[in-house]
Amino acid sequence: MKALQYVTVGRAPEIREVPTPEPGPGEVRLRVTAAGACHSDSFVMSLSEKEYETFGYPLPMTLGHEGVGVVDALGEGTTGVEIGEAVAVYGPHGCGRCHSCSQGLENYCPHAAEMGIVPPGLGADGAMAEYMIVSDTRLLLPLGDLDPVQSVALTDAGLTPYHAIKGSLDLLVPGSVAVVIGVGGLGHIAVQLLRRLTSATVVALDISESKLEFAREVGAHYAYLSDVGAADALRREASSEPVTAVFDFVTNDAVMKIIDAMSGPRTDIVLVGAGAVSRPVGLLGQPFGSTVRAPYWGSRPELMEVIELARSGQLTVDTEQFSLDEGPEAYRKLHDGELRGRAVIVP
Repeated sequence: MKALQYVTVGRAPEIREVPTPEPGPGEVRLRVTAAGACHSDSFVMSLSEKEYETFGYPLPMTLGHEGVGVVDALGEGTTGVEIGEAVAVYGPHGCGRCHSCSQGLENYCPHAAEMGIVPPGLGADGAMAEYMIVSDTRLLLPLGDLDPVQSVALTDAGLTPYHAIKGSLDLLVPGSVAVVIGVGGLGHIAVQLLRRLTSATVVALDISESKLEFAREVGAHYAYLSDVGAADALRREASSEPVTAVFDFVTNDAVMKIIDAMSGPRTDIVLVGAGAVSRPVGLLGQPFGSTVRAPYWGSRPELMEVIELARSGQLTVDTEQFSLDEGPEAYRKLHDGELRGRAVIVP
């Protein structure tokens, strides 16, 4: 079968012929109907050899941690799904037995790393192939009649902002202000979720006018360039108070300065982007009552909820479709910032 694999550190992914996998006991083989390309993949492929070694991902590795497909074959003793059933893959695999996993919070499993359990496409072979193996049926959620291309990004680009926003819902009451920084694959979904789940005024920040127009299209009340003037513009037009919550899908020191300029007492600062920042914390290092948190992916129950939002027509994903052979070009466009929403690979 064909697979899009990361083969050499620092080089573009390649289309390769690899053996079609067979499911072992308890496993499921999917015929992949769609796979999503993500900035997390681009981040991994931008690492130097020394940096890549710290992650310990094997090479070659089939990409794709967003995946949907049709159940194609069952390993010995596998129950819970039927041949031909359309399913979505829950990506952040855990041990399945600890306190976090028993609540569906496999994204916070404390044992996954020590047990060598890794997500598809981020340590194990992923969905950018004609077929993929899923280790346990608990990691498969019914997709029903949802369009695979339009729904595959829900497994990360939908789930991640949903999980981030749910942690701030008690603050996002009438009169509150929520800011989304970075209106890309995840950010444009975050804007929609904030409009559906809260009564907050939603403000979007980005570095290009085209992305600001995109933000307005998907529901932002206000949209400003992400620069030193953003805080003043926000106070002037959207609120006279510090913002209630900031959802940062970029996460670097330059953006952190903008966040600090619009934050105040009890501001919830939510750093979702794959980056790190330096800032003082503590009673004398940040506004009183403010928080800084870094949520990761989301839970299995939350993915069920995201899928239901899409099924009811309350959530849509802007997608650009590519064939498997066009996969390297999809990642080039992702890396160069030429995508409006999400790139989807269709084997």
